[in-house]
Amino acid sequence: QVQLVESGGGLVQPGGSLRLSCAASGNSFSIYGVGWFRQAPGKQREWVATLSSDGNDIQYTGSVKGRFTISRDNAKNTGHLQMNGLKPEDTAVYYCNTPNLKLNWGQGTQVTVSS
Repeated sequence: QVQLVESGGGLVQPGGSLRLSCAASGNSFSIYGVGWFRQAPGKQREWVATLSSDGNDIQYTGSVKGRFTISRDNAKNTGHLQMNGLKPEDTAVYYCNTPNLKLNWGQGTQVTVSS
């Protein structure tokens, strides 16, 4: 069973940056692509960004466009989310998965943006 392990979260001041990583066993990201999602307190999990398996299609939810960058390391089957210009409303637990949610969810990594 493929496992997902997210890391890189933390506490950061508004305007700061974090780089999240996601490790997946197997080669799921190479086959299906990689997606990032987040769940803020009291809210449903929402989609943040996806990167297609061939790397040619990248999409972001509107609120993070121009601030977040999704990437993937095929050799290591890892995904990354570079987050710049963080805002308090970005506070959430961040998760990765394939864009079509093929894998069981990992534990996520907490991102807290606060002064």
